[in-house]
Amino acid sequence: MLMETIENKVVLTADRPTGHLHLGHYVGSLRNRVKLQDSYRCFIMIADVQALSDNFDNPEKVRANITEVAKDYLSVGISPEKCTLFVQSLIPELFELTVYFMNLISVSRLERNPTVKAELQQKSFTDSIPAGFLAYPVSQTADITAFKAQLIPAGEDQLPLIEIANEIVRRFNRTYNTNVLLEAETMVGKVGRLVGIDGKAKASKSLNNAIFMSDSTEVLKQKIYSMYTDPNHVKVSDPGRIEGNVVFAYLDAFYENKAELEELKLKYQKGGLGDTALKSLLNNTLQALLMPIREKRAEISDDTVIDILMAGAAKARKIAIQTLAEVRDAIGLLKRTTDF
Repeated sequence: MLMETIENKVVLTADRPTGHLHLGHYVGSLRNRVKLQDSYRCFIMIADVQALSDNFDNPEKVRANITEVAKDYLSVGISPEKCTLFVQSLIPELFELTVYFMNLISVSRLERNPTVKAELQQKSFTDSIPAGFLAYPVSQTADITAFKAQLIPAGEDQLPLIEIANEIVRRFNRTYNTNVLLEAETMVGKVGRLVGIDGKAKASKSLNNAIFMSDSTEVLKQKIYSMYTDPNHVKVSDPGRIEGNVVFAYLDAFYENKAELEELKLKYQKGGLGDTALKSLLNNTLQALLMPIREKRAEISDDTVIDILMAGAAKARKIAIQTLAEVRDAIGLLKRTTDF
């Protein structure tokens, strides 16, 4: 009975198609999704409409990366037999729900959201903030509620967004005297964000400091050997610092022999271990990880991806249509017919 209850719970996750996915996505969400798909009803959305909120003037960038992101999903082991994979713009019910929800939250509440504030600062918006970008937490609420998602895997920085979603859900149910919408719980990942190879910030597509899962053998090696380490560790015999050393950050995330890794750290701190040897170890580790992913990705055609996404959209839309009907009924709107 316990397993039956777990399997009935709905998990929703998403990515913006603004570029290939990288190892930060892998440690932060993708490998966890591979595990979740065996225990939950998983919906994985490619959020192209959300991506347009700050890429509206470059729609080709968004469109072209839809298939690339889907290939990244499939190559790491996410299965369309176990998960519903779909594209956001193919579910028009999401956008009608967004309009209804926008009446239930103020502009000032959206502006106070720390996640939104941080992203506004990162994208250098001043007085010309696109309304769609400011209101994307409302759109996310529609995404979550349309599929009655109860669990949202996310990092701690995403908690304020889930908080807004639950506020809207509570206000909707209270305003319209219903229990149609469900609150969601955040599944906070245990692995922190992966630092960029430059050591200056998190790994990011926009900062061009990430290792992509689709990187070739040569590109991967170049990126590893360019990683930031300890600038004062000039000679092998020099004591080195672990803190801020990108190579050790990646070894922490991907090297499986943790006991051996601790010995390497001690040796590096005392002096006697060179950066080149460490980078060689990391290169071997990541090449072994990414080789089967690259090989599987190369076998996936664009036509196969489109077929999977279209089938997923058909399945997802049936659920969204039902939720929207319940929402319209709770509000008291006229029932739709198929006669017009």
